[in-house]
Amino acid sequence: MGDYLAKVDKDLEDLIPRYLESVKQYTADMQKLLAVPDLTALARIAHNLKGSGGGYGFMPITTLGASIETAARAGDSAGIPDLLAQLQDYTLNVKIEFV
Repeated sequence: MGDYLAKVDKDLEDLIPRYLESVKQYTADMQKLLAVPDLTALARIAHNLKGSGGGYGFMPITTLGASIETAARAGDSAGIPDLLAQLQDYTLNVKIEFV
């Protein structure tokens, strides 16, 4: 379990719970796609996370999304479970400070 702190713009406070819930759902969706496997669809979801995380103040979501997308596009599924576990751990344990 990680110890995470995100400093998030207070103007986004109302949006954050819904955003983090969507990331949790995307993580579950990517786990299912990995099992199939459908790395193309998985890469598409990861790309969306890569693009959204930083905008909400969650750079680790952007970084993990980029890593998952890169691995999926390269057809390298071996490292994806660990990356998904990191993403899940982050979304479950991040503490938010509104600034």
